[in-house]
Amino acid sequence: MPDLRRTRKSLKAVLAILAGVDLLAAVVYFSPLVGSAETRREELNTLQTELITKTRQVAPLKDLPKKVQLASQQISDFYKKRFPSQESQILTELGKLAAANGVTIDQEKYKVLDAGTGGLTPVAIEADFAGGYTSLAKFINALERDEMFFIISSVNLGGQQQGPVKLGVKLETYLKAGS
Repeated sequence: MPDLRRTRKSLKAVLAILAGVDLLAAVVYFSPLVGSAETRREELNTLQTELITKTRQVAPLKDLPKKVQLASQQISDFYKKRFPSQESQILTELGKLAAANGVTIDQEKYKVLDAGTGGLTPVAIEADFAGGYTSLAKFINALERDEMFFIISSVNLGGQQQGPVKLGVKLETYLKAGS
């Protein structure tokens, strides 16, 4: 027959140990080291706010390889559409813009400069135009909006009492390198 005294002693020891563990858990739960439920809630809210902020910061990096591929395609299209491959295309485009806006070309000089970076060769252009004031204003506006890439660096307006207004323009464009 089993010894009940011995079993009772073991059960009392186990119950004492479990009571000690319960007491220790209660002390830890209510101690200021762990903090109150309110403090833990505030910390959770702070961490959630920080997570949202970090997620927003990395959002532009989402689908980065696709964005790089799209940007490469857009750059390629820009080079194809906006930069001529021959010098004659520049002069033809200036002539078309002048004729479309009722402006005449008095004189034009261009100089192909040393090849730059990015596969482009800069071309400096100095041109004198004549026409009415509004025609010249429309011409400059059309030049800035033209599909071919022109950078206007200076404009000199001059004229006489009677006759057309004179316009001196210095501008720059680019040729595709190796053209």
